[in-house]
Amino acid sequence: MAVEKIVSPGVFTKEVDQSVLPTAVAGIGAAIIGPTSRGPAGVPTVVTSYSEFEQKFGGAFLSGSGVTRDSYKYLTNYAAQEYLKYADTLTVIRVLAGEYSHASSSVLYNTGQDIDGAYSTGSFDLSNLAYKQAIKFTDGSDTYTFVAVQPDSPLLFADNTTTDTYYYATGSDSAGTVANLVTEINGSDLSSLLTATADTTTLIVSGANIGITGNGITAQTSSQATPQTFESPAILTVGGGINQVSTFEPAFVLHTLSDGADQNSYTATEGTNNTLANGTNNNVRWEVTSRNTSRGTFDLQIRQGDDTSRTKNILESYSNLTLDPNSPNYIAKRIGDQSFTLQGSNTATPYVQTNGDYPNKSRYVRVEVLRKTIDYLDENGTVRVPANSGSIPVLGSGSFQGGSDGNVTHPRQMYQNIANANVQGLNPTSNNDGKIAYNDAINVLKNADEYDFNLLGLPGLVRSHADHGTLIETALTVVEDRGDAFLIIDPHAYGATTLQEVTTQSDQLRSTNYAAMYWPWVKVADTQLGKNVWVPAGVLIPGVYAFNDRVAAPWFAPAGLNRGGMDAAVSVERKLTQSNRDTLYEANINPIASFPNTGIVVYGQKTLQKKASALDRVNVRRLLIAAKKFVASASKFLVFEQNTTVTRNRFLSIVNPYFDNVQQRQGLYAFKVVMDESLNTPDVIDRNQLVGQIYLQPTRTAEFILIDFNILPTGAAFPE
Repeated sequence: MAVEKIVSPGVFTKEVDQSVLPTAVAGIGAAIIGPTSRGPAGVPTVVTSYSEFEQKFGGAFLSGSGVTRDSYKYLTNYAAQEYLKYADTLTVIRVLAGEYSHASSSVLYNTGQDIDGAYSTGSFDLSNLAYKQAIKFTDGSDTYTFVAVQPDSPLLFADNTTTDTYYYATGSDSAGTVANLVTEINGSDLSSLLTATADTTTLIVSGANIGITGNGITAQTSSQATPQTFESPAILTVGGGINQVSTFEPAFVLHTLSDGADQNSYTATEGTNNTLANGTNNNVRWEVTSRNTSRGTFDLQIRQGDDTSRTKNILESYSNLTLDPNSPNYIAKRIGDQSFTLQGSNTATPYVQTNGDYPNKSRYVRVEVLRKTIDYLDENGTVRVPANSGSIPVLGSGSFQGGSDGNVTHPRQMYQNIANANVQGLNPTSNNDGKIAYNDAINVLKNADEYDFNLLGLPGLVRSHADHGTLIETALTVVEDRGDAFLIIDPHAYGATTLQEVTTQSDQLRSTNYAAMYWPWVKVADTQLGKNVWVPAGVLIPGVYAFNDRVAAPWFAPAGLNRGGMDAAVSVERKLTQSNRDTLYEANINPIASFPNTGIVVYGQKTLQKKASALDRVNVRRLLIAAKKFVASASKFLVFEQNTTVTRNRFLSIVNPYFDNVQQRQGLYAFKVVMDESLNTPDVIDRNQLVGQIYLQPTRTAEFILIDFNILPTGAAFPE
């Protein structure tokens, strides 16, 4: 340190804090891979509570038709729910197969092409209306507007016909009352296709009828005694004249963060109170509620898909948004514009690519800005370019369309019906129907720098199904190569008739101390569905591990009556005898026991390592995982530091207190950490290496308690 100027005698002290180091490993939790009802697909996503999981990945869903229609939840949900009871960090990867996509919706602005007086005769050829153009006219005291728009994909209507082009028709009488304006096109009654709402009436016209012929368009407002027909093929003639012809274009596009069709709430016609025909509490809609053209701002709401105009369920609200990228209220900054796409699919090293400039702050949507208004206001606070005022989105609401679930097998095989070719709607036997999707989700976790987790679950995959077993082998390779995570495996599908069918699964799997198997299946009570369902034991095991770590530590056994209880389970597929448990344990399968008046308990903690050593127990392997994560996390801050005694002592000052704490908390009998000149010789230093060694004596668990009862004759003395 620098020497301060000393004038008179005295004692001078100074504190040098060399203990400021990264905290112990934080924010590490489990990872689970499986299908969900919504959410981003193929992208590892961290959640910190089950409510956040449900918001991002959905909950119960309806499937089937007729009498077979029922409510279900994916096994991924049960695993997340149990784990997040006791932990606060979970990485979720949703699996969707095939050409899945998210839903989108364009928010339009008016280009402001005002042509007042251009059609003083009051006639206009409707066939001249271009894509997304509108014509507004008056006839006496009544006002009509026709808008030609084209959806992103064909629409299916009540009469089972489809159309690529249709018209919106809106109107009001002198009192502002909206009615069923258009009743006929070319003499055809359209009443079954039209629904009046508080702000719009939708008129559907097939692509072949863009040029209106024959009887023309018949419309009627509430102030008219009889309908009015606008005839002369495709010619609109009204007494009041044409007021305006405008073109509407997208100002920006909202994209759902969720992939799949679950948040697709698009409907061709809206019902009473602005309801969506297929709106549910799982999907969303949007509304521009106000606009200020003098300031270039507007307000946007994200609403729940099953609300109404009278009882709006507002999920998110954004005020004073702008399309000016230089403004702090720029919509992309406020909402976010980042998208995440999986690259390198069906390779050994897939990865997630981030696009966009601003992190997503909305929980539901991201924005793609198409119409930017740079520096909307000048230095005097006035609109810089008059045309800019037209770029502000028009008032109104909209819904999302285009989301696709990709290749989902229907009906989905759920719970005890899971099969090799149908695990909750995915098919691991087919590349495009689930096999590639699962492989990508597993392999993307190879990146240990990007994705930090210590436990991996694959709820729904069981090794007795051949193609499931192949995916499990891939996952096992990933955790072994990482060396810092542990895999939970379910050995057999529901309905095994002999123990040999189960033990064969562990016998055929390679020896490893990075995985453990649990059996049999358990039944859990689902209050949300109002029924009990069968799930593989591995679905609940992450929750057992989380509870163990909450009340004790990773180096304690996640088993037994103290820490191995499965509170969510109400029964087991098979009640095991002591002999049954012995058979399973000899095959390195941890039994799920059911004891009267005690409950359902994990009663084993063996890894799948066949050779006897300390690492054939789950608690020892998890001790080493926790220790390696701590040492790796703390040591990375020493990289590129000087290879001197100071740096070595700094390492020792980090690691020794950690292992001392582990020892005090019953994780170690003894330990020793060495990092000195004996290991860091001149040739080692010249290779730019810093070498250390850690010696550990893990504590063993008491799994077999042996007590001798000695019967002594009357008068015998008890031994000291």
